[in-house]
Amino acid sequence: MVEPIYVPVLPTRRSSWDAYAGLATEVRRRVAPLWTVVPRVGPERTRGASPATDPDTDSPELGRWFTARMDNLIKAMGGLAGWVDPVHIERHVEASAIGLWRVATRSELRLVTGPERAPGRQRYAADLASLSGRGIGIRVLLDAARDASRSEDLLALVGQLRLPPSQLDLLLDIGMVADAAEAAKLALVGVDALATLVPWRTVVLTGGAFPRDRDHPDGRPTRISRRHDWQVHQSVRASRPEFPGPLIYGDYSVEHAHSANISARPYGPPYGLLRYTAAHHFLIARAPLRGPDRAPGPGRWPVGW
Repeated sequence: MVEPIYVPVLPTRRSSWDAYAGLATEVRRRVAPLWTVVPRVGPERTRGASPATDPDTDSPELGRWFTARMDNLIKAMGGLAGWVDPVHIERHVEASAIGLWRVATRSELRLVTGPERAPGRQRYAADLASLSGRGIGIRVLLDAARDASRSEDLLALVGQLRLPPSQLDLLLDIGMVADAAEAAKLALVGVDALATLVPWRTVVLTGGAFPRDRDHPDGRPTRISRRHDWQVHQSVRASRPEFPGPLIYGDYSVEHAHSANISARPYGPPYGLLRYTAAHHFLIARAPLRGPDRAPGPGRWPVGW
């Protein structure tokens, strides 16, 4: 895997993997997405926590859905590297087995686990990672982790995985960034406490500042929103110039940080958002998807597919 210069955190939806597949090959080689598998059905999931009762009770259908989704993702990646986090479906061991096996054996993608997950699921992910020979990503949700035990939990997970540091990627995720100064403090704590625990193969710092669709008022067709995620990374790099090795920049692209917690829904609002990333801002405009004023052209898929 060529050392990436950018890690977009993306939901496993057609719009996202088609956007990645449409990039020039030389660009895709330096972009390593962190794909989060969206839930198939049910309400929005809580970040960093599993529902007490999983609403997805149709194991055969989930298995078919997930396997097809992984096949499409593998095809879109075209043999290039990235990570796949099956956090919302990994408790369904039987239903996810074929899809995860194909990720491990037919792609260059690396599986992801985290300190807050059940030991059995951590071990299963490590076994698949060992089978693939590509190692594993450890995703730490800094906005959901317990301050007092972060280092201990992470070291315990490293011991549980039984993989050398040369096969371990640390993915530090600060979640939604509404205030750059507060998020930078959280990021610095994570970098100082966790990024030097072991000689990680890769260290990524990521967060998301793109607003939710529902935060776009009906009366305002356009808006500008600050890229606080980029500000946080720049602030951390400036504060820790002595950090050994690269601290790779990641963000949630033009997706809200909770987007991948929402199930694949067949219908959405009658409008979409045109989303542009500028140097320090997101530029956002509403565009009708239905009716006589809708945007022309093919490729208008249901929201959330």
